[in-house]
Amino acid sequence: MSVPPGVVRSAVPAIEIRGLCTRFDDVVIHRDIDLDINAGQVLGLVGGSGSGKTTLLREIVGLLAPSAGTIKLFGQVLLDADAGRGRAVRRRFGMLFQQGALFSALSVFDNIAFPLRELHSLDEAMIRDLVFLKLGMVELEPRHGSLMPAALSGGMVKRVALARALSLEPELLVLDEPTAGLDPDLGENFVKLIKGLQKELAFTVVMVTHDLDTLAGLATRLAVLADQKLVACGTAAEVLAVDHPFIRSFFGSERAAALLRQEAN
Repeated sequence: MSVPPGVVRSAVPAIEIRGLCTRFDDVVIHRDIDLDINAGQVLGLVGGSGSGKTTLLREIVGLLAPSAGTIKLFGQVLLDADAGRGRAVRRRFGMLFQQGALFSALSVFDNIAFPLRELHSLDEAMIRDLVFLKLGMVELEPRHGSLMPAALSGGMVKRVALARALSLEPELLVLDEPTAGLDPDLGENFVKLIKGLQKELAFTVVMVTHDLDTLAGLATRLAVLADQKLVACGTAAEVLAVDHPFIRSFFGSERAAALLRQEAN
């Protein structure tokens, strides 16, 4: 993928995971997972129910501590950082939750403005301009800023949540089932929107999805969780070459062909 002018790529992985283990009482979710995600990559994380996909996302963004091992974002261990460094790292990523997770008591405008106001360094005129800019980026209009979340369609909720996730211009975007709950046309349009923004802004993406169309439309690399481990990671061709029951079942012949065609394009 080409790098936009002025964007400098770091040699340090955006995400570096080493020896990660996750255990809840006697139940082991992850065992000895190693994974590097480089800047600018779009990684699709797949696995069966209970394989720990969303748990891994929560660990990556510091919402949950692993039982063992380390996770570094931009070269820093988030959970070990002091308050100042931790805030600085958190400003470098945004997260889009599966259901949007908008604040129901706040308008669209105030939902998007929330992270900007948390900086305590921007005046309201600047925040207003930035909110309207983010609305435009997700193909919404300034008039939509006055709406409350209850008045939004499912597709609009996703777009507002994406605008909020992008409000601080993150280097990393974390997506949990980004097209869940959308009909096929809306899902396809949302994938195109994310893909266009990622190409323009060159941020890294890590997403959990079970939707093959979303994977084919966005992911440049795949990672597969099964049997408490990372059983495959690489391009679609590399992952599909791994002989594993989950990979054979999940992708299947027609789905595999679609992914390989997309990768070839």
